[in-house]
Amino acid sequence: MLHYKTFGEGNDGPPLVILHGLFGMLDNWQTLARRWAEQHTLVLADLRNHGRSPHEPDMNYDLMATDVAELLEELGHDRCYLLGHSMGGKVAMRTALKFPGLVEKLIVVDIAPRAYAPGHATIFAALEALDPSTVADRKEAAAQMANYVNDPGIQLFLLKNLARDPAGGYRWRMNLPVIAANYDELISGVAGPGERFPHPALFLRGGNSGYVKDDDLPLIKTHFPTAELVTVADAGHWVHAERPTELMAAVDAFLAG
Repeated sequence: MLHYKTFGEGNDGPPLVILHGLFGMLDNWQTLARRWAEQHTLVLADLRNHGRSPHEPDMNYDLMATDVAELLEELGHDRCYLLGHSMGGKVAMRTALKFPGLVEKLIVVDIAPRAYAPGHATIFAALEALDPSTVADRKEAAAQMANYVNDPGIQLFLLKNLARDPAGGYRWRMNLPVIAANYDELISGVAGPGERFPHPALFLRGGNSGYVKDDDLPLIKTHFPTAELVTVADAGHWVHAERPTELMAAVDAFLAG
């Protein structure tokens, strides 16, 4: 079963389930989860091969959607509000299409249901070049990563995946070899011909991000016919980190509607 954390247990209504993006983990959403927990029960999950969830040899959106459904069943929830960012948004879309009775409302942050061109070669190179078992501390790991990734924010995001190894040094929490081997699956589309999610859906995109284009709206509407597209100004791909107040306001209005 997926590793998860809950906040705001006992609040009325369906739980709000949040799914992180590629190379992320549930910790990325804890600050917003604690604020939402004043009104909702929150379930944050590490997706397979990420964070503290099980390392599995196979990785595709059907399997990850089933992981989410099985987690909710284990927690005793027969419906939820489901929010996902980037890769987590694709998992959320696949879950909604595969298990529409489980998802009362869908929120997708800065991703469309289409296939994407490869775009993480530099990050894979940085991660694969770093041997966590040999670094003394995170500062040394960041210095090594700077040979590939100059942005301190991206370095910090990626290095959250470092965990202390009881045998000494560090190790990656994520299953990097399997993520790399299944990367083509992770950039693929998530909706098959004729698949439609009949319930309310909100698509949020960053105004400075190119992940969701105007040209994507017909495809979104084909599979999510009730979808509303909201653009968060002055935000890039990490909308929740760059404009958390605006994202929360949009989600709150959607869930209250």
